[in-house]
Amino acid sequence: MLIAGAGGFVGTGLRYLIGVLAKQWCSGTFPLGTFIVNALGCLIIGVVYGLSEKSGVLNSNHVLLLATGFCGGFTTFSAFANETWLLGTKGDMLMSALYVAASIIVGIVCVWLGRALLN
Repeated sequence: MLIAGAGGFVGTGLRYLIGVLAKQWCSGTFPLGTFIVNALGCLIIGVVYGLSEKSGVLNSNHVLLLATGFCGGFTTFSAFANETWLLGTKGDMLMSALYVAASIIVGIVCVWLGRALLN
């Protein structure tokens, strides 16, 4: 738990910093900070699992620190993207599509519900 928590602390701090910087760089309505964080998180989790699975450079504690901790604090979108990819590589395209659609729809509905509960 401490290893994951340490990674999460760094990931969360970096997420905040990127969000602040993105607002300074882009004055439009596009959520650039979140977009950058999600894309970077997906790249990082891909590299972490790739190094762990293919070359054995990273052990389970490294994966815990970097994937679960850092990427989890940085963005949970990276875990979502990795799980979708895993379903696809197993040939379960229907389940992969269902997971994507359900995650997006349920996520948006839950945001709406959470906001509606407060009104």
